[in-house]
Amino acid sequence: MGFRALFFFAAIFFSFSTTIIYSAYAEGEGEAEVGSGLVIDFYKDTCPQAEDIIKEQVKLLYKRHKNTAFSWLRNIFHDCAVQSCDASLLLDSTRRDLSEKETDRSFGMRNFRYLDTIKEAVERECPGVVSCADILVLSARDGVVALGGPQIPLKTGRRDGRRSRADVIEEHLPDHNESMSVVLERFAKMGIDTPGVVALLGAHSVGRTHCVKLVQRLYPEVDPALNPDHVEHMLYKCPDPIPDPKAVQYVRNDRGTPMIFDNNYYRNILDNKGLLLVDHQLAVDKRTKPYVKKMAKSQNYFFKEFARALTTLSENNPLTGDKGEIRRQCNVANKHH
Repeated sequence: MGFRALFFFAAIFFSFSTTIIYSAYAEGEGEAEVGSGLVIDFYKDTCPQAEDIIKEQVKLLYKRHKNTAFSWLRNIFHDCAVQSCDASLLLDSTRRDLSEKETDRSFGMRNFRYLDTIKEAVERECPGVVSCADILVLSARDGVVALGGPQIPLKTGRRDGRRSRADVIEEHLPDHNESMSVVLERFAKMGIDTPGVVALLGAHSVGRTHCVKLVQRLYPEVDPALNPDHVEHMLYKCPDPIPDPKAVQYVRNDRGTPMIFDNNYYRNILDNKGLLLVDHQLAVDKRTKPYVKKMAKSQNYFFKEFARALTTLSENNPLTGDKGEIRRQCNVANKHH
């Protein structure tokens, strides 16, 4: 999904929007399959402070490092979309397995060390109880709130995988240059419908995208679908046809409200100001455009659909019960003798 985002906003707005709770469960939507092992407040008996600790750590880290919150949101997509929400994304490479973090599809992802900070805080309270998979999911949930987005009740009880899934990333993770048919098909396999896909891509409302991800729309010829007024800014930010991946060359996803998680993204892409090809396709494809227009008009509708889709994503094929493990450190699987 490109290099996401910084979603933060004015204090007066913040206090209002974060009081709204969007629950997929209230309408019977987004429930995990019977017997999946995921429940609301899974740790209420074994580690009752777990969710409060995670929430507090997310707030503290956001105050110190503004870019952590959008990292949390990108993490849940990159982990849960690849077969299972099992924190396989966080594993370091081994002699046998390449880390998912080190593949091209994880370009621009960072702040993994701060998930270790959260894990350490939880471990001090309840050693060996709370999984990295649940910490990854809950940090995304709390990051969205810190950014002014909706509060979303998410279930817990996931366990951690023992191996990276780098070899199957391309089979599962939608890419920003793929056709809308492929994008919709990939999400549908996770149980996410078309309005859900449109809502999840609303995360592009915030943050920035590295020039590496968008120069194909500028060179050798400018994509005629782009708004000419926006092209000038994009060329200024991305002057090189072959940008250095290590260079600080980015374009803000939303120049109007770049630090706010809001529905301005949809107005932008209807005005042909989407940076990525998938943004443009979302606004013109007959299957997705009606939902884009509806979300452009109603932030409430956007938040509702985003909450529903994120809930479904977070419950994608979790390891529960006696499957997997509870890692002691999020970047390495436990040693078994």
